[in-house]
Amino acid sequence: MLSHNLGYPRVGSHRELKKASEQFWAGKINRDALQKVAQQICRENWQTQKDAGIDLIPSNDFSLYDHVLDTSLMVGAIPERYHQLIDGKSNRELDLYFAMARGIQRDGLDVRAMEMTKWFDTNYHYLVPEFVKNQKFRRYSDKVLLEFEDALHKGIVTKPVLLGPVTYLCLGKEKEEGFDRIDLLDNLLPVYISVLKELSSRGAMWVQLDEPGLVLDLTEKEKLAFQSAYAQIREALPKLKVLVATFFDALEENLPIATSLPVDALHIDLTRGAESFKPLLEDPAFVSSSKILSLGVVDGRNIWKNDYQKSLNFVTEAVKVLGENRVMVAPSSSLLHSPYDLDLEKNEAVLTPDIKNWMAFAKQKLKEVTTIAKLAGSDWSSDEDFIFNQKAVESRKNSLLIHKPEVKKRAAAIEKQDFERLNDFSVRQAIQLEKLKLPLFPSTTIGSFPQTDEVRQLRANLKKGSLTLEDYESRIKEEIISSLRWQEELGIDVLVHGEFERNDMVEYFGESLSGFVFTQNGWVQSYGSRCVKPPVIYGDVERPAPMTVKWSSFAQANSKKLVKGMLTGPVTILQWSFVRDDQPRKDTAFQIGLAIRDEVVDLEKAGIKVIQIDEPAIREGLPLKKHAWKSYLTWAVDAFRLSAAGVADQTQIHTHMCYAEFNDIIDSIAAMDADVITIETSRSQMELLNAFADFNYPNEIGPGVYDIHSPRVPTVDEMIYLLEKALKVIPARNLWVNPDCGLKTRKWPETEAALRNMISAAEILRLSVGVTL
Repeated sequence: MLSHNLGYPRVGSHRELKKASEQFWAGKINRDALQKVAQQICRENWQTQKDAGIDLIPSNDFSLYDHVLDTSLMVGAIPERYHQLIDGKSNRELDLYFAMARGIQRDGLDVRAMEMTKWFDTNYHYLVPEFVKNQKFRRYSDKVLLEFEDALHKGIVTKPVLLGPVTYLCLGKEKEEGFDRIDLLDNLLPVYISVLKELSSRGAMWVQLDEPGLVLDLTEKEKLAFQSAYAQIREALPKLKVLVATFFDALEENLPIATSLPVDALHIDLTRGAESFKPLLEDPAFVSSSKILSLGVVDGRNIWKNDYQKSLNFVTEAVKVLGENRVMVAPSSSLLHSPYDLDLEKNEAVLTPDIKNWMAFAKQKLKEVTTIAKLAGSDWSSDEDFIFNQKAVESRKNSLLIHKPEVKKRAAAIEKQDFERLNDFSVRQAIQLEKLKLPLFPSTTIGSFPQTDEVRQLRANLKKGSLTLEDYESRIKEEIISSLRWQEELGIDVLVHGEFERNDMVEYFGESLSGFVFTQNGWVQSYGSRCVKPPVIYGDVERPAPMTVKWSSFAQANSKKLVKGMLTGPVTILQWSFVRDDQPRKDTAFQIGLAIRDEVVDLEKAGIKVIQIDEPAIREGLPLKKHAWKSYLTWAVDAFRLSAAGVADQTQIHTHMCYAEFNDIIDSIAAMDADVITIETSRSQMELLNAFADFNYPNEIGPGVYDIHSPRVPTVDEMIYLLEKALKVIPARNLWVNPDCGLKTRKWPETEAALRNMISAAEILRLSVGVTL
């Protein structure tokens, strides 16, 4: 029975890629040094998988920034604004690549980055392909070939991984009217076929085409596209073994399409899409075919140890129907979403042995895959690996660390009024206008300011014990006061304290809540060089003590202007953590919601009049199938309302969302009933506001006027242009002026320049409108 892996983390076990990329962008190392780091990570990943016993090891799962962007470069889908960077020289490819990812503003060039959004329902972000009518494709980047050759030179015949052609088109966006991006398939396929032919000629025996689009609700045209694409691929490459990988959900009504594709193997996710399993084994056409079924039994998106009994039950049933030679074992999805190696967690004071014993990171998941493949077909009940695994599973089920009766009792006592503000928005808005006395087009930022090396070093020194708590807090206070004075001088209307004391918008709160545990090296990639270290929710959650009141109160006491209290919402804390899988996610979300509610109430008591509860992950948690949306949105919105509804009408509740389409969930966004919502709209040139206009969204909105994920500084005129577009769909009294996200990852010079331009744009707009509220 073959074992294989769909993909491996690519930032390096110690975030080597992050560090090298940021040094390259800063001009501290050259492209050769960056490529050397990338090559070393690839080789270490291949060797790790080989040592674990994986039979089919992937290549081209590595990326310098994003695998969807890699695909756009492979097929030459390069938007026209970047064509000035194409000069036929291979050493310029990297400049083009990072310009598409991050924008560029140097040497007379001023080009904005491509739009970025969430990869299905994960916290990974991809660069959205841009298509025009009659889009032409051509082979541009040979990265996939180069990585295959490099592995081959190391004695490893890899299984190259490519984003499937239909899913690639589905993930893109039409940048002009009059066509459907799926109609571009016939233009696109010759490039894919050319790449696959060359891989085959160089010795590739298997290729993996990722088609998670097969778990989505598809149009008839999209369904036909899958059939057409793979018929053409098979005709062109009759001998190359093709594995189509689906993941993140069940196939459901797309099962007949998936099973009918003329490919050699089909992968299904049994951790999030187990509903596909029995119908597939009951499909006479699939059973009578020679296709291999790849079983994704090891969770690629969470950190809990696999239950061998459960996984082996799936494998045994599949073998009974298909035979051992037609079954493969694999993780459910790419391990991109898992931390590297649990063995790097050596501090028992941070991660205790009993909880660590319940976990498996990417390296450990490889061993789980190969162990399951080894145990299948044997009498595993007496095997040492199986016995050890089952003891760990049982110890977690029965642990007293997990369950707190008082937390469960409070959650069970939640009533309808706990989700409701005292009055509706129209009443609250009038009260807030009188009490807060904000100008027309009030300006603010989303919360965080640049986390300099000096600020990070303060936290590191505190942890090491080389800095006392008193000295640490004194330095943080200096940073806060400095940022307040700078904001006041700039003319920002609602200030923030800058979040200098925070490591991460979720980790910071998790450290103050019970039921959470943390890692030292559990990093996963969010986008580009941005890595996050998600907390682990292992048990019932409650707030033992206030978490932010001290710092928010200090900031407000040092400014006559309003200073926002900054919190992360329950759904985002849930989505951006590794979540316990022994109770419904709704129950965990409500427990977190009650904890945040306690903090909101305490902030109000401390005199904080504006409180922001960030929920950028609301849409991210949306099920991939529309029939499951209603249930999720109901409890997700309720979790937010539970956290926000304990305050008086005069307290203004903000929320923030980024990199998400809102058109199809705008009624749920409105149901959250935040007084102000700030959203990302700059990369989409305010396209997202159409949803709010069509819906006639009643509350106040701050559409981001510049893209903080790019170092590029937009001009005043650009921001005015975006704000004027916003005014066409948002009443002036409801429009806020702000960046599209927090500024933590930016540098101070670009931040200062961009915010000065933003305030100038707001002031010009006030004069042009000539009205004050």
